[in-house]
Amino acid sequence: MTAGLLVLLGGCGDDSAPPESARPAWVVQATSQGAAPTAYAGEVRARHEPALAFRIGGKISKRFVDVGARVKKSQPLAELDASDVGLQRDAAQALLSSAEADLALATSELERYRDLVDQQLVSRSLYDARVSQHEAAQARVRQARAQADVSVNQAGYAVLRAPASGVIAQRLAEAGQVVAAGQTVFVLAEDGEREVAISVPERDARDFSVGRPLAVELWSRPGERFPGSLREISPSADPQARTFAARVSFDPGDTPVDLGQSARVYANGGDQPVVTVPLSAVHEKDGGAALWVVDPADSSVHLRPVVLGAYGEDRVPVLEGLAAGDWVVAAGVHLLLDGQRITPIDDQNRPVDVAPPAPDADAR
Repeated sequence: MTAGLLVLLGGCGDDSAPPESARPAWVVQATSQGAAPTAYAGEVRARHEPALAFRIGGKISKRFVDVGARVKKSQPLAELDASDVGLQRDAAQALLSSAEADLALATSELERYRDLVDQQLVSRSLYDARVSQHEAAQARVRQARAQADVSVNQAGYAVLRAPASGVIAQRLAEAGQVVAAGQTVFVLAEDGEREVAISVPERDARDFSVGRPLAVELWSRPGERFPGSLREISPSADPQARTFAARVSFDPGDTPVDLGQSARVYANGGDQPVVTVPLSAVHEKDGGAALWVVDPADSSVHLRPVVLGAYGEDRVPVLEGLAAGDWVVAAGVHLLLDGQRITPIDDQNRPVDVAPPAPDADAR
C-alpha cells in the first residue's frame, strides 16, 4: 500500500503543462499594385481675394453688407463718420479762397508797377519785388488748390466701395468700431476664376512644381474628378503647421463649383508598384512601425520593422521591409507574441494555406 501511494503521489506531482494550441488569427497577403494617388483636403476659393480697407482712419458709422452678400463694382460697403473730414475740406477751401484773393491783389499791384516803371516813376528793384510777390501768390494758390483736392478725396475715402463684383467672404469690423487706415474691414471674393486651396506637407513639397497636372473631386459630386493644375505654391512653410500653402486651378471649361465647397485634390502616384497592407495590420515597435509576418514553414509570427508611406483610407504602402506575397496578421496585432504559432484564417473564418506553392516537376 505504501508503494502504491507513492506512485500515485508521484503522478500527481507532475507539473508539466500541455503544449499551447495555436490560436486563430486573421491574415492577409501583401499585394503589389500601382502607387495610389495621394489626396489633399482643400476648399474652393476665388483666385482674387482682396482685403478691403478704408484709406483713412475713423469711426465706422454705417455698414451696408454682411458676409455672403453679393456686391457689384463701386457699391458702397461701409461708411465712416465724415464730420472731421468735412471740416478739413471746408478749411482747405477757405485757404484756397484766401490764396486766390492774395493772388488777385498781387496781380493788380504788378500791373500798376509795370506802368510806373515804364514811366520811370519807380525803381526797377521795386518792380522786381512786385514780380516776385506775384509769383509767390501764384505758388500759394497752387498749393492751396492741391490741398483742397486732397481734402475732397479724403471726404470720398470715408465711403468704402467694392473694387469689383463678387461676394463678401469675411467681415472683420462692425459699425461703431474705430479703425485705422489700411485696417482690413472686408475680404472680397471676386467673380471669375475659382481655385482650390490646399496645404502640402513638407515630405511632398519637393514633388509639387507649378503646372503639375492634378485632379479635383468635390464632396458634392463624389466619384467625379475635374482636371486641374498647380498654379502656385508658397516658397516657405507655415511656421505652425509646417505645410506649404498651394493653389490648384481648374482647367478651362464649365466646372460646377461654388465658393467654400470642400474638395479633394489628387496627385497621381508613381509608376513603380508598391506593396500595401491594411491599416489594421500596423503595429508599433520601438517607436516605429512594424508588422506581424507569418512564417509559412510553421505558421509562427515574427514582428518585423517596416517603413510606411502616406496613409490611405484603409490601406498603407510599405516602402521597406516587406515583399509582395508575404502573409501578415491583419487583426489583433496587440495580442501576439514573437514566435507564437497561429492558425491562419481569412475574414470569413476559413482556414488559409500560407505555405508557398510547390515547384512544378521538371518536364521530361
